[in-house]
Parts: sequence; structure tokens; C-alpha cells
Amino acid sequence: MKKLAAIGICGVLAVAGLMASAATYAHPRFYGGVVIGGPVWVPPPIYYPPPVYIERAPPPVYVEQPRQDFWYYCPESRAYYPYVQSCPSNWMRVVPNTPDTPGAPPPQ
Repeated sequence: MKKLAAIGICGVLAVAGLMASAATYAHPRFYGGVVIGGPVWVPPPIYYPPPVYIERAPPPVYVEQPRQDFWYYCPESRAYYPYVQSCPSNWMRVVPNTPDTPGAPPPQ
């Protein structure tokens, strides 16, 4: 009999606990705010593509190279290099003046 009474008391306590926990959820609560005015419509944000930056390179610089084709003239023999192999004085560097055959010595 004592066992049956203990089980009954435990059952009553369990039911009372369930009812007490259910009662806490049964009370109404107010969650929200105050709205003044009507509904507000906000348009979606406008998408702008990122700006495109074009880096301009400086214009190319052309440097004219000095002429490398010179004729060598010997004043003593009055002739140019391939026709005279040695010169007693210093050779004179002469810029060629015939554009059709660059680098070739003038005819003798």
C-alpha cells in the first residue's frame, strides 16, 4: 500500500508540474512596436557597375641612332680606306653622302 501511495503522490506531483509549466506559456505576451502612418515602400538599391580605369601608357620615344657607317679618308694619298691600307697621318672619318649604297666607299 505504501508503494501505491508513493506512486500516486509522484503522479500527482508530475501532473501538477506539467500544469504549472503549461500555465506559464498560456499567459499572453505583447511583442511588437508602434506603427505611426501607413506602409512604407523602399525601392531596391540601384546597382552601379564599378568604374573602369584605363591606364594610358606614355607615347613611345624614338631615338635616332647615330650613323655607324663612316668612310675613312687618308689626306696624304687622297684615297679612302679599302683602296689604301695604311695612312702616314691620322685617318679622317667621313660621313657617306650617297644614300643608294650605304657603307661602300666612293668610287676612285
